[in-house]
Amino acid sequence: MIYEMGDLHIYYETCGEGNPVLAIHGFGIDHHVMTGCLEPIFTNRAGWKRIYVDLPGMGRTRAPGWLNDADQMLDVIIEFCKNVIPSDQFLVAGESYGGYLARGLVRSIPERIKGVLLICPVVIADRNLRDLPLRQVFVRDESFLASIAPNDQKQMFERVLVVQDQQRWDRFTQDIIPGMKAKNGAFLKRFENGGYSFSFDVDQLPHPFDQPSLILAGRQDASVGYRDSLKIAANYSRGTVAVLDRAGHGLEVEQETVFSCLVNEWLDRAEDGFYS
Repeated sequence: MIYEMGDLHIYYETCGEGNPVLAIHGFGIDHHVMTGCLEPIFTNRAGWKRIYVDLPGMGRTRAPGWLNDADQMLDVIIEFCKNVIPSDQFLVAGESYGGYLARGLVRSIPERIKGVLLICPVVIADRNLRDLPLRQVFVRDESFLASIAPNDQKQMFERVLVVQDQQRWDRFTQDIIPGMKAKNGAFLKRFENGGYSFSFDVDQLPHPFDQPSLILAGRQDASVGYRDSLKIAANYSRGTVAVLDRAGHGLEVEQETVFSCLVNEWLDRAEDGFYS
């Protein structure tokens, strides 16, 4: 489906019916990362309408020339929510940079949001200021990896995941590579260099967010780290915070069983809020 905002045509997909869940992917990929980790969970849960969006310059959404920074990106998402989710309160799930943007929604329109899920969220936009753990790899199937021709996708897989085997590569092929191939590299480079961070402190809230929340971080995530996620935990007075061992920036596939369990529990809490 397409939502038109002037010269910006936002591509999104919906699945199911019921209470809305907006899913926001990370930087330089697309909605497949969110469908890949969430749809197996929602397949067994009725009553939820999932809305998977492609951000501008990523997936099937072209970037307009006027879009330059995170403040504008957040405005686009808020406008999208006003029109695609016009009257309902909704949940928001954000992965990596999508977790940064999701917190922008929490700060800007908290009255509309009934719960938030942050998966390996970007907390500190400036990479040089992030508190990152040392790089570790726990599983590396050398014979399988040798069968994959060297390319940018393989390089990213080896850089980001701490469990590197065929099972995770298959998920990487399904969830990540489509977005890597579809991205607008020139736009992303310009955006990253000049407008990746908000002009305001996204975690400076007037009061703690008091809806069911879940923050998931990988103990070995050398991309965004885990310690910075702990620093924002006080903003989520009904938040569960989990730091998973043997998990990097691909936590949802490296610790899939625990991920599914925790997300299901978050949804249980969120359902109480919708139906109380």
